[in-house]
Amino acid sequence: MTPAFTTDVLVVGTGPAGAAMALALATYGVDHVVITRYASLATEPRAHITNQRTMEVLRDLGVEDRVVAQATPQHLMGTTTFCTSIAGEELGRLRSWGNDPLVQAAHDLASPSRMCDMPQNLMEPVLVTEATRRGTPLRYQTEYLSHREDADGVTVTVRDRLRDDTYEIRARYLYGADGGRSRVAENAGLPMRGEMGVAGSLNILFRADLSDLVAHRPSVLYWVLQPGSDIGGIGMGVVRMVRPWDEWLTIWGYDVADGPPDLSEEFTTDLVRRLVGVDDLEVEILGSSAWTVNHMAAERYDAGRVFCGGDAVHRHPPSNGLGSNTSIQDSFNLAWKLAFVLDGRAGPGLLDSYSAERAPIGRGVVDRANQSIGETARIFEALGLAGVDDPARMRANMAARRGSDPDAEKQRRALREAIRFKVYEFNAHGFELNHRYVSGAVVPDDGDAGLRPDPLPATADATLEHVATTAPGARLPHAWVTVGGRERSTLDLTGDGRFTLLTGLGGEAWRDAAAAVAADTGVTVDVVLVGPGCAVEDPYGDWAARREADGLADAGALLVRPDQHVAWRTAGVPDDPAGALARALAAVLARTAIEERA
Repeated sequence: MTPAFTTDVLVVGTGPAGAAMALALATYGVDHVVITRYASLATEPRAHITNQRTMEVLRDLGVEDRVVAQATPQHLMGTTTFCTSIAGEELGRLRSWGNDPLVQAAHDLASPSRMCDMPQNLMEPVLVTEATRRGTPLRYQTEYLSHREDADGVTVTVRDRLRDDTYEIRARYLYGADGGRSRVAENAGLPMRGEMGVAGSLNILFRADLSDLVAHRPSVLYWVLQPGSDIGGIGMGVVRMVRPWDEWLTIWGYDVADGPPDLSEEFTTDLVRRLVGVDDLEVEILGSSAWTVNHMAAERYDAGRVFCGGDAVHRHPPSNGLGSNTSIQDSFNLAWKLAFVLDGRAGPGLLDSYSAERAPIGRGVVDRANQSIGETARIFEALGLAGVDDPARMRANMAARRGSDPDAEKQRRALREAIRFKVYEFNAHGFELNHRYVSGAVVPDDGDAGLRPDPLPATADATLEHVATTAPGARLPHAWVTVGGRERSTLDLTGDGRFTLLTGLGGEAWRDAAAAVAADTGVTVDVVLVGPGCAVEDPYGDWAARREADGLADAGALLVRPDQHVAWRTAGVPDDPAGALARALAAVLARTAIEERA
């Protein structure tokens, strides 16, 4: 069969990973095609928490403002409430998603971007609309069936679901972003670790005006404990805000061994009213579904010319709000590498760094999300519910905390501590930003005198606390500088599909070095000097303080990759700056093979 058409990259899926890949490839000018088996983009809100790192990615791709315009802002996201129902008794609250004053300060210091709540059915159209505007060809109702690989590319068999016929697409690389039941990952033989279907949950999307019950305590999540409830399940659920304060999603756990209940309108309406705590609540059920909690991650994300990202390679519950964030960041990591390899600026070995960098993060996300579920057990234990089957006894144990005796005081303290411990789920700032890449696309420090090692291993709690560093592999630290007197983030000086070298006064030699490297290799490196009298100035001194803390002199250099992670650094200007820069780029871009073939 002759392929219907050819392309450099075929992207399967239009979820967060596929849509982000399409947008990045279109931005970088890479020939690509996107296919999806569905007739539309997401119609359900599904993923929603959008953290600072993802907002930085969207900022670099030029759509941050469009997301902000539609998203629920951070200040409305975060007083996570634990209660017996929305209208019922409160058990406690936790300031979440950066809304604790001290955590908010850490957010402000860490990034130019604010986190927000952007439901997937709003996020996908932003990404896909801009991708197609920039040139992405998109085929709906086109189902991936299989692929076969050879030395030069991948031949993919697809089915047109409208015509019900099959045809082939020829691509140099295939990117599977086709979700938690990924056929691409399965056919590529990606090794998986973990277990699918470890628990069950019901989603019920509904519309109801709950402003009187929640507007005074705004939150994304209201956790409802109804142990011993006659509606079945595990006795705990969530009422999630989709749009304030009239569109909602309930999540109610069920015993996966028993299978999901019949999701009739009578059942779903009753469950919503129980969790809200208003018997005659006017409810419009918009949809319902059953799903399972998974604990599975791919050991690697690539097989030859086939790569996978998103839920195809990391499958986990929505705890910590990491799913779509990790998916978008997967694609951001890989897209620039594909662009550099396809146009010859990098050797194919650069693509090996994708799995080396992202697979450890994916495994960590899967483990962290499932760990957060387990940590909820502390609340059950504090309330005296663990190991108790009798509903009357459960209710009595919960009520006991209202007493004035020493046991009640002890129980209240235990409950406060259990809720406070959920900070690891709802304020895991460090877990979101402290990514460290270790691969061939990062040049480790070589003992350069004065350079401070990465401080992350010595941090007391890197899950909660962001640790800024210019160490190779880390995300470039944010600091406010000025361009033409207007504030810009250091992150704004980088990215945009290119390498950037940040230096300061005395580092003018790096300009000549970069020009020499570009002439020899065709790889452009933008050199940005920061200092008084330069195009970029540091009026607050924050960038200078960051550099100096890490041992970089004004004339030192920081080579930043297109994905805003540090590729290489040097404390000062070496005797041969062009040679040093050329060697660093050759290592990062796997260019040795190119030179050997030339």
